[in-house]
Amino acid sequence: MEKLKTLFKAKADQLSAEIKDIIKEHGAKKIGEVNLSQIYQGMRGITGMVYETSLLDAQEGIRFRGYTIPELQQKLPKAIGGTEPLPEGLFWLMMTGEIPSDADAKTLSQDWSERAKKMPTHVYKALDSLPLETHPMTQFVIGVMALQNDSIFAKKYSEGVNKKDYWSFIYEDSMNLIARIPAVAAYVYRRKYKGGTEVTAIDSLDWAGNFAHLLGFDQDGFKELMRLYMTIHADHEGGNVSAHTTHLVGSALSDPYLAFAAGMNGLAGPLHGLANQEVIKWIFEMQKSLGTETPNGEQIAAYVQKTLTDGKVVPGYGHAVLRKTDPRFTAQQEFAKKHMPDDKVVNTVWKIFETVPPILQSLGKIKNPWPNVDAHSGALLIHYGMKDYEYYTVLFGVSRALGVLASLCWCRALNFPIERPKSVTTENVKAWLKGEDQVWE
Repeated sequence: MEKLKTLFKAKADQLSAEIKDIIKEHGAKKIGEVNLSQIYQGMRGITGMVYETSLLDAQEGIRFRGYTIPELQQKLPKAIGGTEPLPEGLFWLMMTGEIPSDADAKTLSQDWSERAKKMPTHVYKALDSLPLETHPMTQFVIGVMALQNDSIFAKKYSEGVNKKDYWSFIYEDSMNLIARIPAVAAYVYRRKYKGGTEVTAIDSLDWAGNFAHLLGFDQDGFKELMRLYMTIHADHEGGNVSAHTTHLVGSALSDPYLAFAAGMNGLAGPLHGLANQEVIKWIFEMQKSLGTETPNGEQIAAYVQKTLTDGKVVPGYGHAVLRKTDPRFTAQQEFAKKHMPDDKVVNTVWKIFETVPPILQSLGKIKNPWPNVDAHSGALLIHYGMKDYEYYTVLFGVSRALGVLASLCWCRALNFPIERPKSVTTENVKAWLKGEDQVWE
């Protein structure tokens, strides 16, 4: 229907122009309790939900139950011989607000290990039915959805369980899902990139260390990287797309499998989790364009200018909330200084860090010219041999399960209601500006 498509585009262009004029002239006016501009611009900055497990501050960065990333690196339990925090410890902290003991973290590792052994075989059959060229995130989400058949909450709800007990079955589903998704994610990786060779779990390993092993990377450094990566990517308060989507879908009493899968579809977007893939792709393209693996500052600056002139963004720079260098970037930078200070890609990332912020600042309209978490992670993975950058968002997804599912347990324990904000049309807005409509007040 070419007529419909053409007519739609004409109407959209007309309304888009009207909206720009409305925001320019009336954006600072209050509509209810917020600025009119905010309801048009992604609800940016509107406080509209409670999210217990973490809080993001524009200047300080992420805090998990009040603890900064450096504090977590110091205080959380660690693997024997390791120096990076165990994700089990972070999950315990998000669930209880308390730093766990080494014994607590080990017990949680063992619990997840036992739950992982009960992986339904049909999950792998579902993944095997997909074309190999299917994007890893699509495969990952399908694997999660295949697990949904085992939802305890869904079964108990259909039997008519009392709502005061919802949290218990949400908890069991969440624990099972966290325990099993490393195997799902690893199966996707080995099927797509390693010819389908199988790797058996090692019961004595911690959750992140075992995930590294299942992926086929048994270097101690990579296991340490996974412990750090899974910790710093786990949560970023509730407003980001993956956390908010999981919260929203879960608020409808969809089980954790459905809610988490929905969140992962959001994480797969280029403006969210897929950005880590875009960063390393951009770096490779820059190296190829410049004809060198070790570009200098002037070469990087010229390529950055070309990227901006072409109407593109520099991936890995900027953040919706942060107004400083992302502490997660800094944590990864410190890891790299310790484990791979001479790596060419890592040093390119550092040179980009020196070059990009001043250029973005000179534009005069960039609120945050600093690097975010995605600006560094790919270089660390490449150092250990994981060059398959399309897969990087799956790693992000495995980690994000910890935060969003801990939050989902809290939502059901606190009996939070279904999320249902009010929406208006632009016709309502125009009528309101004329004093003819007060529908939202």
